[in-house]
Parts: sequence; structure tokens; C-alpha cells
Amino acid sequence: MTLEEMKRIKQEKGYTLAQLAEYSGVPLGTIQKIFSGETEHPRYATLKALEKVFTREKSAYEYNKESYDPQKVQEAMIYEVFRSKRQGEYTLADYYALPDERRVELIDGEIYDMSAPTFVHQHILGIIFSMIQNYVLTKGGSCIPLCAPVDVQLDCDDKTMVQPDLLIICDKSQIYKWGIKGAPDFCLEIISESTSRKDYVKKLQKYTDAGVKEYWIIDPFRKMLFTYNWKDDYIPHMYPLKGTVGVALYDEDLMIDLDKIAALIQDYPEGD
Repeated sequence: MTLEEMKRIKQEKGYTLAQLAEYSGVPLGTIQKIFSGETEHPRYATLKALEKVFTREKSAYEYNKESYDPQKVQEAMIYEVFRSKRQGEYTLADYYALPDERRVELIDGEIYDMSAPTFVHQHILGIIFSMIQNYVLTKGGSCIPLCAPVDVQLDCDDKTMVQPDLLIICDKSQIYKWGIKGAPDFCLEIISESTSRKDYVKKLQKYTDAGVKEYWIIDPFRKMLFTYNWKDDYIPHMYPLKGTVGVALYDEDLMIDLDKIAALIQDYPEGD
């Protein structure tokens, strides 16, 4: 069923967007974006969930309100994606088939779940982004800093889609409505307990191979910064979270204040 057919039936039956969200289990915000045209290519599983509402005389919700469970709808959509494939076999089609609110990364055909970031993670990210953004706004230039979640089709194939915590993109031809195609110029990851191996090993190799010029890893647990400047050399550098460190992409004219990050970790230690 096409989106135009759904709009027609919605009009005929007098459904509101809130009702569609309630009957289908699809979040209201997602439905609003689809029907307004903001989301041009909705995920397959999302459309199928909506289609079921329009193709039956009464929804399961209308037949038995007590037994309708949106969570089970979401679980069924996820199961449909994962039931027939093994790690290493997944593609962008599987990635897009997942519900919009299910955050994952696809790396070399493997799906990696992304748990909700902690307060410390997000606060560190916000501080660094503001430092970079203020520099860019002051100095000008073509480079654009972005925070997650932003889809990055790193290898330009159908086996990898990552979401760096922070990235800088300088080639505007890589920017699409859905995200970024190709390697960003700068990537930063903030370590969490569930992502340490992926960020230290898997993403390090992927970013190296893809042509990312500079990669930073901030580890709040070790209170360390690790930098890889493939623009000028291939020697990794380690810094305690103290003083300032320059971003090589900007010839170290852009300085990141590590004392602020250290103070934040001290005030809000992980796990408390």
C-alpha cells in the first residue's frame, strides 16, 4: 500500500494521527513526519505496521483495548528483521527495517545495539560540541560539526552505517537529507561500558580504512583522551584529562579544554 492510499483511507475513516499511533504502535512523532512529507523514505517495518491499520476493518485495539500491547508490536517488527540472518549477513535494508526509536549501528554486516547514553556521556558531548561550534562560528569556513544521532554510510556500501558521537564534515557533497555518505573528516567517540571494545578496536580500524583524518576517543572511566591524527602521522597520542589539546584538523588552533571534562566526571562519576 502506498502512502497516498494511506492518506486517502485516513481521510475517509477520519483517523487522527494520534489514533494511528495508538492502533499501530508506531510513535506519533514518526507518523507526523511521514504524513507531513518530512520523512521521504519511511522504514519498511513502519509502513507495514501502518498498513495493517488501514487494511483491516477494525484494529486489534478496537476489538480488545485491554489486550492491545504496542510493545509487542515493536518486538514483532524487530523479530521480523533478525529471525532469518546471522551476524555478518545484515544489510542496510535490515537497518532501515528496524523501528525508528531502536538505535543500532551496522558494521560489516553486524548489528550493534546502542543503549541510551548516560548523563555524563551526553554532558561531555555537549561541552565538546559547543567548543567546536563556537570556534566554527567565530572563524567561519566550510566545515560543519554534528552530534549523534546522524547516520554515516562510512564505506558507501550496504553493510555499514555508523553513528559517531560527534563528527566534523568539510565536504558538503557528502551531505544528504538522510545523513552523511563517506568518511567524515573528524570523528569522536565517548566510551561507555557497552561500547569500549567497539570504539577502541572495531571503529578505530573502520575509521582508519575509510579515510577519516582524525579520530578522538574520550574514556571517562580511565580519564584519558586518545587521539589519532591520520592527516599528518599515524602515531596515536594519549593525554590525561588535564590542560588543553588542539584539534589537528584545524592545525591545533582549535583547543579543547580537558579540565572542564575532568571536572564534570569528578562532579558526576559514572555509576553514582
